[in-house]
Amino acid sequence: MRDVAIIGVGTNPKWGELWGQSLRDIFVEAALAAIDDAGVDHLDGMYVGCMSSGIFTGQEHLGSLFADYLGQKHLPATRVESACASGGLAVKSAFLEVASGYRDIVLAAGVEKMTDVSGAQATYALGTASDSEYEGYHGATFPGLYAMMAKAHMARYGTTPEMLASVAVKNHANGALNPVAQYQSLITVEQVLGSVMIADPLHILDCSPITDGAAAVIVCPLEMAKKISKKPAVKIAGIGHATDTMQLAHRADVTWLESTARAAESAFKMAGVSQKDIDLFEVHDCFTIAELAVIEALGLVDRGKAGEATMKGRTARGGDIPVNASGGLKSKGHPVGATGAMQIVELTRQLRGEAGKRQIAKARRALAQNMGGTGGSAVVHILEVA
Repeated sequence: MRDVAIIGVGTNPKWGELWGQSLRDIFVEAALAAIDDAGVDHLDGMYVGCMSSGIFTGQEHLGSLFADYLGQKHLPATRVESACASGGLAVKSAFLEVASGYRDIVLAAGVEKMTDVSGAQATYALGTASDSEYEGYHGATFPGLYAMMAKAHMARYGTTPEMLASVAVKNHANGALNPVAQYQSLITVEQVLGSVMIADPLHILDCSPITDGAAAVIVCPLEMAKKISKKPAVKIAGIGHATDTMQLAHRADVTWLESTARAAESAFKMAGVSQKDIDLFEVHDCFTIAELAVIEALGLVDRGKAGEATMKGRTARGGDIPVNASGGLKSKGHPVGATGAMQIVELTRQLRGEAGKRQIAKARRALAQNMGGTGGSAVVHILEVA
């Protein structure tokens, strides 16, 4: 296979409630920004990650629609879906086309327009990423499912509400430095614990928001990137992709994300590196308990120790394992189909030294972990400065 590099990245100027823009508008805005960043004059193919455009906006057949409105009529374009891991899967799909030699310049994007429906409709749409017959039918929502994971983690390891709240506090501090972030306000542990309870022990400030947004990445062969771009080449060094039972009740341990652990193992093996070689991490913190479970599954800390590590500042921007310098899903926002692509955008900017006030010093290698549902699917990418 050919080595593959990221040559361009782009996103909307601001994520949030984008009432004045449609699904196609926000996709095109991000895609054009990536094309401009890459400096390319054509595309050979395109993948779009989107979870539930049919429910959120009544629009399917996104490959055709987006190619047309991007001014790329006749371009081979494919929509991919893996719940909240759809954006990560789009990047993986584009990587495979370029690595195989099938195409040279491929755009991978993620997009979701979530705010044009009621809260009840949004809850229904998101719930389709759980087991509809055995979880959704009986009233289990994602806050409820993650609350069960949190309760189990607390019972087994002594994790506290303050530890969960510390994840939100950290990520809001990071998001305050990110101009794209939906929420740029600082919060305290006391504010998190005093906010409305959604599903015990998760308060509303433990939960990521409903968001409109898009992100786009352009990949090409590494040798081509070195010839046509003046920016540092960012190589996709490793990729892992795995699944697990969708239903929480079918798992031996609801505190453990097996799909993330297996995807990470594959990515580390492909890249020929280990956890200690990674300088920063973007992970899927759809709820505060999710970030704790993810960094344990990635092997960054021992099982049950993620809350303690967060409280001690190890996952802060200045810590030894910086996690979610972008603000994560919690602060930056979570337009579900776009999140995985946005993680790649953030890490590319970090590795290029373009992350501004949230820049991690001397970053040379980074990892993105994106997952669907309660970890029914997971995609891990490892990036490095070539």
